[in-house]
Amino acid sequence: MSRPVERILVVGAGAMGSQIAMLCALAGYRTEVFDVSPGQYDGALPVLRARVERMVAKGRYQEQAAEAAFGRLSFTHSLEEAAASADVVIEAATERLDVKRDIFVRLGASAPPHAVLATNSSTLASSHLAEASGRADRLCNMHFFNPALQMECVEVVRNPQTSDDTVETVLELARTLGKKPVLARKEVPGFIANRLMGAVQKEALALLESGVASIEDIDSTARTALNHPMGPFELMDFVGLDVVNFIAEAAYAETGEATDAPDPRVAALVNEGRLGRKSGEGWYLYS
Repeated sequence: MSRPVERILVVGAGAMGSQIAMLCALAGYRTEVFDVSPGQYDGALPVLRARVERMVAKGRYQEQAAEAAFGRLSFTHSLEEAAASADVVIEAATERLDVKRDIFVRLGASAPPHAVLATNSSTLASSHLAEASGRADRLCNMHFFNPALQMECVEVVRNPQTSDDTVETVLELARTLGKKPVLARKEVPGFIANRLMGAVQKEALALLESGVASIEDIDSTARTALNHPMGPFELMDFVGLDVVNFIAEAAYAETGEATDAPDPRVAALVNEGRLGRKSGEGWYLYS
């Protein structure tokens, strides 16, 4: 790394942004959180405290260390002021390109020249934000998985102009957060994890459509023969069918390939409000 990381700004105080910020604070970094809707702050802190208390109860952190982490975590009402002293900025705002571009225009103008700018987006490659940021070489994807406090993987995706120093800085930061980062050397719709997950889901849907096996038996095969923790239909319900459909829509918009088009059965479930676990019904019914 060209210089040590000491201060981190996380943009977005939703479920992902707040957990990413907590990870940074737990790892010893002075961490600020900014959200365009300050009302998010009131809900974020008690949820984080409840999560961290459970982690302390399980022995993952000492109570004193957890309290010290909360002392390093703060919420700000000024994006520009927080960005001005940040060594790394991680954007975790809503998955809308116009919103993200506006954020990166402001970050590019406010963050110091050495600062690394990263987007947590799971669908939008950082090259879409390069011009807005004005510093494509200091920009990449740093994609955490939900729940960020627990999931080990972080996808680091470089755009064509991302410097080696930026990549190494983000990989090392992920390791200090206790994660196991993977590097995508070039941008591709869906990155690594979503492409692997999508391939399994497509085959599972094809097996179901052709009458080869039931949802339950396809899931059971994935668990008992392939040692997957969840079957593909269970996983879709867990992730959220709206999220699954959104990822497919984003990939299809990027490639235009018929094989990337959203599955009509998934789209139909979403239109019915059957989103999986979070709505109580998806491929399965949840009490």
